[in-house]
Amino acid sequence: MKILAFAATNHKNSINKQLVTHATEVLKTDLAEDADVEIIDLNDYEMPIFSPERETEGGVPDLAHKFFNKIGVADAVIISFAEYNGNYTVAYKNIFDWASRIQMKVFQDKKVMHMSGSIGPGGGANVLRVANDSAPFFGSDLKASFSVGPFSEKFDSKKGAFADPELAQTLRSSLKALVA
Repeated sequence: MKILAFAATNHKNSINKQLVTHATEVLKTDLAEDADVEIIDLNDYEMPIFSPERETEGGVPDLAHKFFNKIGVADAVIISFAEYNGNYTVAYKNIFDWASRIQMKVFQDKKVMHMSGSIGPGGGANVLRVANDSAPFFGSDLKASFSVGPFSEKFDSKKGAFADPELAQTLRSSLKALVA
């Protein structure tokens, strides 16, 4: 099984990068040792801000095609959303907008797992609601979704693992649903 994973942010030291990395480690260690996991960094997909004029003038950027194709060759996708002002980060939204110009079903009917970590107690619940509610429209076969907050109390960054046993179990259950 080929898994594509990423934090939906361009913040280099994001807690959501820690979260998605931990999730892939648990997946490989506990559930699917033979899984081929690729973690991508959205900084590698930086493009001009989407606009219809830019699309008309220059077409869809090659990086949008590269991102879309990464999803296309994966069997499943794990996304950890950072929440900025209750919504997606601009970095993710821009890549997503460009990819949607290739095909509205950006996730190409792949199995998807959503997560979010935040410093506050809401755990990114607002961005998860946006992502979960829109998932069917963009070709996501959403298998699981959960949030972590406050992240620093629930996740031990030094160990790279959950300090909260309930969240560790939620992660495993979510990953099982993804690879089933």
